[in-house]
Amino acid sequence: LPAASGLAEIGAHWIHGPSPGNPVFRLATRYGLLGPEAAQEENQRVEAGGHPPLPSVTYGSSGRVLSPQAVSEAHDLFDTLLASARTFQGAEESLAHSVGQYLRAEIAQRVSASGADEDAQRLQLAILAACLKLECCISGTHSMDLVALEPFGEYVSLPGLDCTFPGGYSSLPDHMLSALPDGTVLLNKAVRTIRWRGSFHEEGDEARDFPVRVECEDGDAFLADHIIVTVPLGFLKERHQDFFQPPLPERKAEAIRRLGFGTNNKIFLEFERPFWEPQQQLLEVVWEDESPLEEPSADLEANWFKKLIGFVVLQPPEQHGHVLCGFIAGKESEYMETLSDAEVLGTMTRVLRMLTGNQRLPAPRSVLRSQWHSAPYTRGSYSYVAIGSSGDDIDVLAQPLPEDPEDPRPLQLLFAGEATHRTFYSTTHGALLSGWREAERLNQLFEAPSPA
Repeated sequence: LPAASGLAEIGAHWIHGPSPGNPVFRLATRYGLLGPEAAQEENQRVEAGGHPPLPSVTYGSSGRVLSPQAVSEAHDLFDTLLASARTFQGAEESLAHSVGQYLRAEIAQRVSASGADEDAQRLQLAILAACLKLECCISGTHSMDLVALEPFGEYVSLPGLDCTFPGGYSSLPDHMLSALPDGTVLLNKAVRTIRWRGSFHEEGDEARDFPVRVECEDGDAFLADHIIVTVPLGFLKERHQDFFQPPLPERKAEAIRRLGFGTNNKIFLEFERPFWEPQQQLLEVVWEDESPLEEPSADLEANWFKKLIGFVVLQPPEQHGHVLCGFIAGKESEYMETLSDAEVLGTMTRVLRMLTGNQRLPAPRSVLRSQWHSAPYTRGSYSYVAIGSSGDDIDVLAQPLPEDPEDPRPLQLLFAGEATHRTFYSTTHGALLSGWREAERLNQLFEAPSPA
């Protein structure tokens, strides 16, 4: 979406792990869509672990800039604990069921054993609470207490310093689509029902029968032997019972129910002039009275903005203008979607004045935000492996239907999308690879010799 003189990505923002093992990076490189930094081999080797670099500046809720050393030490501790949370894969017994439960227990132990004075401990806990909120954005969840501990290490982070598309993420699908004949892709063509295991005929052609009929909201219908379903898991959770006729097998419906799907939204603020320094890239926000060891407030109306992790500065300003992009996850993020633009802008102005200690800080001149939970065809952002689910559920979701490999009309429904990739769920490269996987499945079928 155009904001200022540049782009505001309402959806995917970065290529996570831009290195040769990432198909999005390979395609973007082949099409010449990336800036010069992305091509540097040393940047492709950086092990960022799927996390942004340390904040350029961390504002405390008391209106002061927090000590970079205190911030760095708390982030290092959190990164160490998060890495250890990825080591329980295959463990018969773990002391905690969720990543959040495990991290909190470890934080309580480490901070009290640190021997630091009470004020230093309180500050460290507040910064660790901010780290947990960032992790909620990365995992696309309301709380890390909802994310299963044992399978957490199955997710794979690729090496490389995360980078963006100077011309916007859509420049990638635009290049991919340019190879297809005009009219191949139909937009604004919402599907109401997918009927499968049927026997459907084109008008006037009784000889050829199709097992699948896709019925659109506008009354149009398409007959097919095979379809690849790539709708988000959030949509499947809400609609799978009436979207597929007959309904999906219980095994697949169970996987849809068990897997997690949450919301991560962006709030773009455009300023006349920047109040930040030119070289700053990430402005972190810490509420100094918070601790991961205490229950957060459930009063969304009064406290929704406290879930905001801070702001990324859109670079370069020559292209974007002076724009900050805030990130906020979970129920607070969903509550934010119900507010007007004016309410969000007013709250963000108050928060920034409090953080900077400058009550005369000019208000942003415009606001733009994503609303992924309200969007009827997404109902959230991306998936995570929730308590009670596992990577096996991702594989079950990815399994084509009918389940019987001997069915005379195989692969009627195939499933792709980020939530169907066991190690790259929640990412664009996971989504891309899953689509190629299903296309290859059909290629294999078409190449197979037909039974005599």
